[in-house]
Amino acid sequence: MDVAAPKKAVLYRMVMDKHVCPWGLKSKDLLERQGYEVEDHWLTTRAQTDEYLAQEKVTTTPQTFIDGVRVGGYSDLRAFFGKPMPDPNATSYRPVIAIFAMSAAMALAASWVAFGGVEWRSLQWFIAFAMCVLAIQKLQDVESFSTMFLGYDLLARRWVPYAKIYPFAEALAGVLMIAGVATWLSAPIALFIGGIGAVSVFYAVYVQKREIKCACVGGNSKVPLGFVSLTENVMMVAMAVWMLVG
Repeated sequence: MDVAAPKKAVLYRMVMDKHVCPWGLKSKDLLERQGYEVEDHWLTTRAQTDEYLAQEKVTTTPQTFIDGVRVGGYSDLRAFFGKPMPDPNATSYRPVIAIFAMSAAMALAASWVAFGGVEWRSLQWFIAFAMCVLAIQKLQDVESFSTMFLGYDLLARRWVPYAKIYPFAEALAGVLMIAGVATWLSAPIALFIGGIGAVSVFYAVYVQKREIKCACVGGNSKVPLGFVSLTENVMMVAMAVWMLVG
């Protein structure tokens, strides 16, 4: 019975005391997951790296060779295996999905600890946790968030400081809602910012028909403004009303 010869690849990558190239590690991992034995060559100094680049007439490392033919860097290697690099500028709902999923998981966990099961307050905690996590995203770069927010929020366009106040208000309301205290303050804040947000999103997306990014997960968001953003604000308003009348 013939045994197929192992697939082999040659990889040159930077491995220095103070820098190990992440793309080199990814290239090695990808090759191994594709069933290749990797002949791994380390470039351990800047001078050695520069000499290698000049010799191969390339400008970057890592460099991969398969069957004696240069494939190239990590993105070239992914393309070689039919795995193109994701577009960093492509729209994505992943950040919102991750935030809402983790907020729901935290709310269920908190409810389990507090009540031994799922209670109605789990929903309040879910919304409150989501508000806090979304606020964290915005507070990492308030300036960037406010710039994007001014692109569609109706109140912020009339009173610019509101764009920088918003994430702090969202965080405060979320924390108070988690603690179950000062409903007289948290509910009106959530009602106000959620109401203005819902109207702003509806107007920008469904009246003006604009295709823009949502600032809900921070100023570098790739999340499109639309149904998800509107739902987020409506949920905030609904919870605020529930707290006020409950």
